[in-house]
Amino acid sequence: MKKIISIVYLLYCFSIGASAQDTTSHPNTSAKGWTDLFKTDLSNAVFPDGVWSVTDGVLTATKDEAIWSEKSYNNFVLDLEFKNAEGTNSGVIVHASDIKNWIPHSVEIQIADDYSEKWSRASPTWQCAAVFGHQAATKRTVKKPGEWNHYTITCIDKKIWIVLNGELVNSFDMSLYTSATTNPDGSQIPAWLSNPLSSLPLKGQIGLQGKHAGAPIWFRNIKIKEVK
Repeated sequence: MKKIISIVYLLYCFSIGASAQDTTSHPNTSAKGWTDLFKTDLSNAVFPDGVWSVTDGVLTATKDEAIWSEKSYNNFVLDLEFKNAEGTNSGVIVHASDIKNWIPHSVEIQIADDYSEKWSRASPTWQCAAVFGHQAATKRTVKKPGEWNHYTITCIDKKIWIVLNGELVNSFDMSLYTSATTNPDGSQIPAWLSNPLSSLPLKGQIGLQGKHAGAPIWFRNIKIKEVK
């Protein structure tokens, strides 16, 4: 019976484009195929001089400027830890085909201090683990400021799975988002997200948003595995 269930699960994964990846839990990033997204000296990263730095393995920024992978990726699993301050508003950016004007040319997986007065009252699509402006997380699993959180983001073709602190909290299909103004559920898309997600190129750089709205953000253990 267990063997039958396993076979059914694998077939299901392939049918939804997940290439048999486990999209429901955090991976073992010490296994074969995993590598650091950024080198320790950030020599393979793209960012303004003096903004991003690494101390004792922790990456942070002094300004609201993103840091980008030098390499472009298509299908991948990204695993990292982040720590919020009070009021943090940051994000993980995927499928960025234009890093100079990334907001309408990418997908942002939101990071936010959902316990703060501002973000606790914000639209759910602006809260942590949302696909920003499009689809909210199914539940709040982000930890309070000062505690480390664990994110796993799987991007396979036009599908994105988001695991935060051990729970799958968002499953997203870009192909359903054919409008630049209205989400499939009828909610309005922020005006600055001016390209339908279904039309975005999938091959692109990966970025992390910096110190936005005056509140810092910290990252560590940023690992990636490409999926063929």
